Amino acid sequence: MRQQQKVLIIDDHPLICEQYIKALQEVMSENNQMNMRIESAGDCDTAKEKIKSPMIKGGWDLVFLDIRLPPSKDRRMLSGEDLGEMIRKNHPLAKIIVATTFNDNYRIQNIFKSLNPEGFLIKNDLDTKELVNAILTIMQGGVHYSHTVSNLLRKQMFTKIKIDKIDRQILYELSLGTKMKDLPNIVPLSIADI
Repeated sequence: MRQQQKVLIIDDHPLICEQYIKALQEVMSENNQMNMRIESAGDCDTAKEKIKSPMIKGGWDLVFLDIRLPPSKDRRMLSGEDLGEMIRKNHPLAKIIVATTFNDNYRIQNIFKSLNPEGFLIKNDLDTKELVNAILTIMQGGVHYSHTVSNLLRKQMFTKIKIDKIDRQILYELSLGTKMKDLPNIVPLSIADI
């Protein structure tokens, strides 16, 4: 019996959507037990309707999510990140693949903190083989990050933050509730240095 996976593509670029559909079709052709119902949305308003649709029994299984999208008309949804939070709330079992052109460390960290996606792809890294690999890995319960995201995470992991004895003492005092104005009486630094 073929299992049907419900896939939602949220992206405002038709060529990117076609690339996702091509990769999904390749996954289905490789695995004849898998059948996918694919829908798409090109803006926050349409995506919001599809996320909240009562027609989706059991929720979305896989969501491709672009971060840079036109905002909703009421300005409550400003980006794909807002939609991702809605997906996590309404479809907690959905697997999210973020695909974006953002490639700066700060933005990627924020997306990880707010969405914790199963997949994170930088669009400049994408090709059909990468997409097929990501889909298969994620549908089997794994995670997949493109090489740009992996490199940024690796750099972040090995960034050395030096905390000396005075830094530790300041942190300790703050954890006890010591006020900033009282710290110069405890550590050998001025308020400006602290």
